[in-house]
Amino acid sequence: MKTVQAQIPDELERQIDELVERGLFPTRQELIQEAIRRFLDTHRPELMERFFHEDVEWGLRGRT
Repeated sequence: MKTVQAQIPDELERQIDELVERGLFPTRQELIQEAIRRFLDTHRPELMERFFHEDVEWGLRGRT
């Protein structure tokens, strides 16, 4: 497993801590992992299309 560092606004940190304190998630780490997982699951088609277009653009620019 990899470690990722990120800066987040104070308000977001407060909300994360509140959810953990209420027992909805056992730890901050598990909440953040679940949030990222849900984001990727929800946005996968858009992200894949974006990455595809970026790769095509890179390929076209690289050949000129």
